[in-house]
Amino acid sequence: MFECMKIQIINGPNLNLLGKREPGVYGNEGFESFFAALQTRYPNIEFQYFQSNVEGEIINQLHEVGFSFEGIVMNAGAYTHTSVAIADAIAAINTPVIEVHISNVYAREEFRHHSMMAKNCKGIITGFGLLSYELAVQSFL
Repeated sequence: MFECMKIQIINGPNLNLLGKREPGVYGNEGFESFFAALQTRYPNIEFQYFQSNVEGEIINQLHEVGFSFEGIVMNAGAYTHTSVAIADAIAAINTPVIEVHISNVYAREEFRHHSMMAKNCKGIITGFGLLSYELAVQSFL
């Protein structure tokens, strides 16, 4: 076990609107309050949070932390289903990535049933709301 484990959380497009966007699907809590609570629950983990609606910025962030952090929790949003480039970036780094989704993507539109990134990830957690992120964090402990 690491003295102070470093975990990067990366959120993709439209996840900056959590708490406002489609609360029936994504809930009423904004990510910032959830992130603060996560930091309190796991004081021995150094968390960093990054959100972008821009594919290239997400790839740059993966490259930046992908050789020095112990884990990455990633919700790529709609890029999950479309981005070969993000999938390639995950394959290129050493840090394990857990793909997470707030909603159960398999209970939604069929195009959401396929992940371009999944084969390059350590695992996938889907459908547990914001708890999906915490379950991913626990997988690194």
